[in-house]
Amino acid sequence: MYKMNHYLGVFAIQAFALTAVSFVSVAQEIPTYNQEKTVEKICAFDAVEKLLPAPVNRQTQSPFSYLEQQGFVQDSDTSWVCYVNDPKKEGRYYTIFKVQQIDNKLVASTFLENGNLIAGQKNRSLDFFITLIENHTNTTPGNRQSIRIYLDSFFSLVQQGKVPLSRRSYLFDQPNRGFVSYHPLLSGKLQGSAVTININMTPKN
Repeated sequence: MYKMNHYLGVFAIQAFALTAVSFVSVAQEIPTYNQEKTVEKICAFDAVEKLLPAPVNRQTQSPFSYLEQQGFVQDSDTSWVCYVNDPKKEGRYYTIFKVQQIDNKLVASTFLENGNLIAGQKNRSLDFFITLIENHTNTTPGNRQSIRIYLDSFFSLVQQGKVPLSRRSYLFDQPNRGFVSYHPLLSGKLQGSAVTININMTPKN
């Protein structure tokens, strides 16, 4: 057990099984996204449209379809993903953000490169998570601001090496059973780590 800072200290450690996701991400400059003044999409990386697989023929409306306007595409497993080019090798691209619904849970991840966030990834990850929470839970603006501060602090501790890779998770929203974790990817051909939120989805009125 280790000490969390001002924002994390009041929360208890809880364990839950995460759905592991395969990924790799790459280091490159990413413009900072400001949620209050929306000038760029959350998924605003180098264009990779010509490299991507054919769009999924959706038979039903996905609860995450609005992410298409933010530059996301739907994968064959019905998840929504954001891709980034690999500047080191032409014709390759990687997943950096991913979200899917598992039963009544929203599971969203941002993937790290060798344990590191690429430039601008922290702010975009926060925008990504808070956008999902706003659209799929009954939280107030004040709640979301507190959650953003908590998650911002969590990312900072990850960057400082103060949160070890593990399957443990930290409670950030009691009413919606929202957890965040910094965990290894345990399945698939690619290896790595991710920061993942797991939260109950609430029907919106």
